[in-house]
Formats: sequence, structure tokens, C-alpha cells
Amino acid sequence: MSSSNPQPIPAARPVIGEEEIEAAVRVLRSGRVVQGPEVAAFEEGFSELVDGRHCVAVNSGTSALHLLLMALNIGPGDEVIVPSFSFAASANAVRLVGADVVFVDVERDSFNIDPAAVEAAITPRTAAIMPVHIYGNPAAMDRIMAIANKHKLAVVEDACQAHTAALNGTPVGAFGTGGTFSFYPTKNMHSLEGGMISTADAEVARTLRLLRNQGMEQRYANEIVGANMRMTDVAAAVGRVQLGKVGGWTEQRIANAAYLTEHITAPGVVTPVVAEGARHVYHQYTIRVQGDRDAAMAKLTEAGIGNAVYYPTPIHRLKPYWEPDQKAGRSWDLPETEKAAAEVVSLPVHPSLTEADLERIVTAVNALGENL
Repeated sequence: MSSSNPQPIPAARPVIGEEEIEAAVRVLRSGRVVQGPEVAAFEEGFSELVDGRHCVAVNSGTSALHLLLMALNIGPGDEVIVPSFSFAASANAVRLVGADVVFVDVERDSFNIDPAAVEAAITPRTAAIMPVHIYGNPAAMDRIMAIANKHKLAVVEDACQAHTAALNGTPVGAFGTGGTFSFYPTKNMHSLEGGMISTADAEVARTLRLLRNQGMEQRYANEIVGANMRMTDVAAAVGRVQLGKVGGWTEQRIANAAYLTEHITAPGVVTPVVAEGARHVYHQYTIRVQGDRDAAMAKLTEAGIGNAVYYPTPIHRLKPYWEPDQKAGRSWDLPETEKAAAEVVSLPVHPSLTEADLERIVTAVNALGENL
């Protein structure tokens, strides 16, 4: 492809380098490939990112949410407050344990769960609040924890997009009763696939270890009913390599985002807003397009700029939730959620971007101003 027609810039780019490959091969050659020393070492290393909390590795971020709710004895008859502007896994985990999802709205600037909406949604059946640190931007955990403490509720942090994000110096995953992280390939760090649960409660951590391994600590000595949601040592070995790199990658993401925010000036385009004291780690760099979003995205694609919408359909409008709510006569008034779903577009911000890439992104976005 000629310089006049450069390669498209992907919206995301998973990093799988020689170190990750060598780590995976090393474990495969060892013959110890499931729930072994690599997993334990990965858990210990990740604990440093969440203020030394107990960490339990599992096979996905969704499993992390599911098992944490199980360990907290949340189930039928309980309600969990969840933002509808998120990936479906946030609500799916609640349904999987038999609890009811209560959807609430998000804040306009942060796209995160609105603490005022949370407090208004609390009922005698409320068991937990699930803030989602969307796009890598920490939710207002100071206000959420105050509400949870007042009403004696559990807080399950969905930090699957927010490795190393923080609020006022406290990392996400170290606020609530427990935190959950995903290591899917396009996340800020990955283990090919996997998840992690953090908790300050040693008993919860032990229960999680039982739940992920068929309810047993010693082989064939099953203590509770559990599942098979273990992390492989291959995944953990890759994760350990990435753990050594995520700090540098995160700083590059933050620098890339700062460049985009400084140079994007198109009218009708709103760049991300970061609250005072928040460390946004930019799993996604998400703008609002106040105009014809489809046309804007088509023009960005034509210019070779990867772009995507996360999430075009709020969870409460997805079939598994919408249809039962309609039959039950329930409806949700979530104006900021609907507005966000109609306006957001995520642009490349990953650490593989070059200065030339950033300039191309800015040029393409600013050109939209003429057509919005």
C-alpha cells in the first residue's frame, strides 16, 4: 500500500510478543498446565495492583463476576443495582445466580453509574451495587461506598476494563466488597483469556477458590457445590509477562488520550471528561458525536481510522431483559443511557499508535466538523 493510501489504524491491537510466546511454551513443556504455580504467582503479582488484596484467578471476567456474586450468597429474592450502559456480562452474572437486575442511569460526563440514581433504586431486597468502571474511567466510588455503607450493601466492582485505574489514589478493585477484572486479548493487559477477583475478605477469597475448583481444596474432598472456572497456567504465564508491561502501556494510553483531547477541536464532537482525582486508563477513548453518527463513522472508516460503538444497545433493551420486563410491566427511565448509546464512538488509543497515527486520527475527526 502506497504512502498516499496508508494502512488503516485498528481500533484495538492485542499484544502477543516473543516474551508471551516463550512463557506459554515454557509452561506447555513443563506439563503443569492447570491451576499450578504460574496461577499462584500471577495472583500474587496482581495483588500489588489492588492494594495487596487477596486475588483469585479464573477463566474469564464474566466468571469473576459470577463467582463473586455466588461467594457473597447473592441469589433468588435479591436485587443488584447495575448500570444499563455496559457490556451484557455485567447483568448476565446477576441473572446467572438467580437474582434480579435493577437498571439505573449513568452520569452524562463519565458514562458511569449515577450515585443519585443508585440511592433512589434501593429497596428492602437490594443486596449489592455493581459499579462498572466503563472504558477504564473509575466510577464515583467515594459516593457509592458511602451509599453502600449507609444501607449495608455489598459492592461488586466491575473493573474488567480498568486495570490500574484509580480514584484519589485508591485503585479500582480495592474499594468494594470485591472487584473483578478481565484479561480478554483487547483489554489493557491480557492472558489470552481469563479473569481475576480481588477481595479484602480472606473467607470470601477461600470460598472463591473452592467455587472455581468444583468446591474442593483437596482433591475429591468437595466442601461445597462448585464449578470448573480455573485459569490455566499457560494463561497465567502470559498474564505475568503482561503484568510487567501494563504500567508502561497505561502511561502511553494516557499520553495518547491527552494528545487526542488537546487536538480534537471539531464542533459537534465531545471529548472524554475526567473527574478531579480520577485516573482514567483509556481502555477506550470515547467521544460523543452530536450529529449523524453513522455518517461520521463511515467517514472515519473511509479515512482508515478504526472506530466502534461500545455499546449501541443498552442492556435493558436486549432481548433477554427487555422481553421479561415487558411481560412483567416493568420499564426503565434511563435518558442519559439512551443518549450515550446513540452518540458514543470509540477511537484508537492503544499503546501501539505512532505520532503519525495520532495526527491522522485528529485530522480525520476534525474533518467531521464540517459535516455534523
